[in-house]
Amino acid sequence: MPSLDPRFNRFILPESYSSENREEPLDQWQTWEVFTQAKRGDQHTHVGIVHAPNGEMALVLAKEQYTRREKCVNLWVVRTTDVVASDYDDSDMFDAALDKSYRESWGYKNREKLEEFQRRQEQNEKQLKEQVAAKKAAEGNAPQTGKAKPRIIVGKRK
Repeated sequence: MPSLDPRFNRFILPESYSSENREEPLDQWQTWEVFTQAKRGDQHTHVGIVHAPNGEMALVLAKEQYTRREKCVNLWVVRTTDVVASDYDDSDMFDAALDKSYRESWGYKNREKLEEFQRRQEQNEKQLKEQVAAKKAAEGNAPQTGKAKPRIIVGKRK
């Protein structure tokens, strides 16, 4: 018994009949995935499929089919053949990271860079202190030990 689903061929064409020289039969329209957006800023949600010969007609049919009762501000239609999906054999890419190393800095390989940065900071601070001490010694203002003498201010008091 032939299929009533327009996505399947209902008859077999002879091999001499070139697919380049014929038009698509009207009962073999492409399927289009329909996505609607309830209000601006929301994400688009898949609501179903329509059969249409082209994108413009798919929009018209999707509007009639899916937006008559539901609120909608935007509508997308995507050819089903253009949808790319992951393979079930690649399910390990969805495994959760149970150790949650992505939350800690050690989960990333930056420890060496962090330690090198800290070493350079310490060296820079040490060099800066040495430069300041050398400058004071050159000016004759080497740091003195002991108590500092109190300053005497001469002037009028109010």
